[in-house]
Amino acid sequence: MGMFVNLAFYLVAILILLIIVASAVKILREYERGVVFTLGRFTGVKGPGLIFLIPYVQQMIRVDLRTRVLDVPSQDVISHDNVSVRVSAVIYFRVIDPEKSTIQVEDFMMATSQLAQTTLRSVLGKHDLDEMLAERDRLNSDIQEILDAQTDAWGIKVATVEIKHVDINESMIRAIARQAEAERERRAKVINAEGEQQAAAKLLEAAEILARQPEAMQLRYLSTLNIIASEKSSTILFPFPMELGNLLPVKPK
Repeated sequence: MGMFVNLAFYLVAILILLIIVASAVKILREYERGVVFTLGRFTGVKGPGLIFLIPYVQQMIRVDLRTRVLDVPSQDVISHDNVSVRVSAVIYFRVIDPEKSTIQVEDFMMATSQLAQTTLRSVLGKHDLDEMLAERDRLNSDIQEILDAQTDAWGIKVATVEIKHVDINESMIRAIARQAEAERERRAKVINAEGEQQAAAKLLEAAEILARQPEAMQLRYLSTLNIIASEKSSTILFPFPMELGNLLPVKPK
């Protein structure tokens, strides 16, 4: 009877020892780090691989270092030219300092999301609607720089910010279409006016040349007669300039 009691005692002791060892051994993947606290005080960051903790004395918080994707909910933004739009975005970020992301902020995912929403409204509110639609790359860069600077204290690196959608109400879409049509008409009129101006300048230049050289005007007159004669089969009467008579040979009497 005493032997069975001793055997049961040893089995219980071995089981307790295995439980203690299992709680002391941790395995961290390549993209994980462990923030270790000893009696509540930060004592270091460990990993990846096999690490050992003192049971009930040390605790560990796992931190994932992979890039995370955060959808920023649609935000109501009033542009600089007083146009109301709804803008949504996506943010790519990762933890670069496990210690700061654990100690300096309670929930870095929630904190980054809230900061992204306020920054999106603040930055886009300083720009006109045309800039939101045509200069997204520059706006993405501005938002990314602001977020990255503010999340640095949390051990967060914001790699990319992309504005996904800029939603405009139907009445504003029609107004933009009318504006675009008016702009196209304006450009057409400007191009036509520039063409007329260039043509007038060339005509004036030609007139000045012909005025300086009367013989050139006479040659141009003859060239025009030749072109008309080759294209028309009917008889056409033209006034004959008296100045051309001086160019014709005179038969001797």
